[in-house]
Amino acid sequence: MSRRRRVAWIAILSVLLPSLSVTGALAALFISTELPDIPPLAETTKLLDRAGNEIAELHAGVDRILIPFDQMPLSLRQAVVAVEDADFYRHDGIDLGSVARASWANVTSGSMSQGGSTITQQYVKNVLTGPERSIARKVREAILAVKLEHTSSKREILEGYLNTVYFGHGAYGVQAAARTYFDRDVKDLSVLQSATLAGLIAAPSARDPFEHPEVAHRYRNFVLDRMTEVGSIGTEEARRLQTRPLRLTEEPLVRSEAAHFMEHVRLDLKASYGLDALYRGGLRVKTTLETKWQRAAERAIQSYLPGPRGPEAALVAIDPRTGAIRAMVGGRSFARSEFNLATQGRRQAGSAFKPFVLLAALERGISPTEVRYGPSAMTIRDPFCETNGKPWTVSNAGDQSAGTMSLERAMAGSVNTIYSQLTVEVGPEAVADVAHRMGIRSRLADVCSIGIGTSEVSPLEMTSAFATLAARGIYIEPTGVERVSAPDGTILQGPLRGLASVGSTAISAQDADATTRVLQGVVDHGTGTAARLAGRRAAGKTGTAQDATDAWFCGYVPQLATCVWVGYPDGSRPMRDVAGFPEVYGGTIPAQIWHDFMTDATASMRVVAFRSASYEMYADPPPAPAPDPVPSAAPSSAVEPDPASSPSPEPSSEPSPEPSPEPSPKPPPKPSPSPVPSPSPSSVAEP
Repeated sequence: MSRRRRVAWIAILSVLLPSLSVTGALAALFISTELPDIPPLAETTKLLDRAGNEIAELHAGVDRILIPFDQMPLSLRQAVVAVEDADFYRHDGIDLGSVARASWANVTSGSMSQGGSTITQQYVKNVLTGPERSIARKVREAILAVKLEHTSSKREILEGYLNTVYFGHGAYGVQAAARTYFDRDVKDLSVLQSATLAGLIAAPSARDPFEHPEVAHRYRNFVLDRMTEVGSIGTEEARRLQTRPLRLTEEPLVRSEAAHFMEHVRLDLKASYGLDALYRGGLRVKTTLETKWQRAAERAIQSYLPGPRGPEAALVAIDPRTGAIRAMVGGRSFARSEFNLATQGRRQAGSAFKPFVLLAALERGISPTEVRYGPSAMTIRDPFCETNGKPWTVSNAGDQSAGTMSLERAMAGSVNTIYSQLTVEVGPEAVADVAHRMGIRSRLADVCSIGIGTSEVSPLEMTSAFATLAARGIYIEPTGVERVSAPDGTILQGPLRGLASVGSTAISAQDADATTRVLQGVVDHGTGTAARLAGRRAAGKTGTAQDATDAWFCGYVPQLATCVWVGYPDGSRPMRDVAGFPEVYGGTIPAQIWHDFMTDATASMRVVAFRSASYEMYADPPPAPAPDPVPSAAPSSAVEPDPASSPSPEPSSEPSPEPSPEPSPKPPPKPSPSPVPSPSPSSVAEP
């Protein structure tokens, strides 16, 4: 062989052998690379109110609603194909011409800035290989694209791509994008809107229509030009459309209505379904929220507490027949505090706890008509109520004497000295037991001051307990969720069931009805008259903590129970000179907020009367003669009521408790010694 021929063969082999080697390697890689299953796509969870209106979305940065191919308009599919991959319906996963052009650009620039990817390759990148820029990733992406083309139809590939591609503002997929930019479903997009979305795919941030409308407009028109080039629309139509503005929704869609309620529901769903299902599972959650009532609650609070630096309020409303939470306000702004005063805030309930004392007494056969003596202040010399070795002294608000009166009238006037005696008589542990059965979940100390509300509870718990009264003794766990379904419509939870199905008997219907009869007196002529509803009877109880740091009103009609708490979030400031009130009691701002909210909420409800209740079944021994009180240093101006007379209007201010500085030890279950009234010139404990 001549020298020239040997050189020629060497040159040929030097080119051919590496090419064959690369080809063989690629063939081996193609054979060894398996096409994995497409993983489930993250999908946005939607929260709806009771009427089915969307009020919130939950997703881990990926806002996506999967939709079928048939709901994607032809104009959108044509626009995306025209600008992203005009040969989509002709290639087998890779476009060699585009790859060659992109490869040459990458070689000459020394970077991986040019993709040359088909729609199939982009889909593979979105769901299988990830966004890493490297030659190895591009090779694997191309192999998987070819294999995907042999196992899936063009329709399936385009559907998957349009459900995964990113459009900016957290919107993944065409449905989320249509909602974000045009506030409509993708099936309703026009040709112009379809072209706008197609123009965002290559660079959603740089072409953001909200931030860079002129850039988005330019690329939208570019897409229209491409659609004319491939024959999707006519030239005249394109020119006409190119003169029109973008016409976006006013701003990126952000829903934050009832934020405290939404957070409560989110935590419940997280506990029931886990984080992955909650943020990626595309759940459809119909909540119990009555949006009109929620807005009424917010209006009522705003009307009495408008200032940003004043006290805040929490409100919870529950349907006692199902446990459904219909409204929840947990403070002025959840976004600012990330704290829900309705569920996380635990405060002293004050005299709003007295109904639990009465119920414990009813369960012992003590009648609401039994009388007790209620001096302005008294020292209870039970050794189990001592604090730091000293007897427990309790007083009424304003150091007013109540004289001798029935338990029913003492509830209307919120007489601390009478209900403190009753707490000791029935036993603090019995009061705690009743409260827990009715819905209080917080720990309650079995101390003598429990009856005047020194334990800390949340507004949600208190509303649940009062809802148990409204349900005539049947407790149902409160819930914010009515129904949960999967994206395919499969029901995972719900619908809500009523008292007969899921309720449990907490107290007897007789005791509940008797307590309701007593609590109607609070609203009719007691400390809660500000809550009185026009044309409808209501039952309720005021509550004020020591030094007016917390004020409550909890009440109900047969169809709805609501509690309102008012106070400062830090819990350490007395509420004085607020909204024209020298001091805030439960019968002032809380009762007024309750009244305004319940007036709106019950406006369309039929009037339902409470069940009549008789006290005849309870033991009612003749009253013992009242002990002669020792006159105090500063005689009270209050007139001692005649126990035989009809109830007279009670003072308008809510008597606030004077709890002991430290809870007293738990008394034994047997009856403890009778409390002894003693002279007390002030609310300070006797030496």
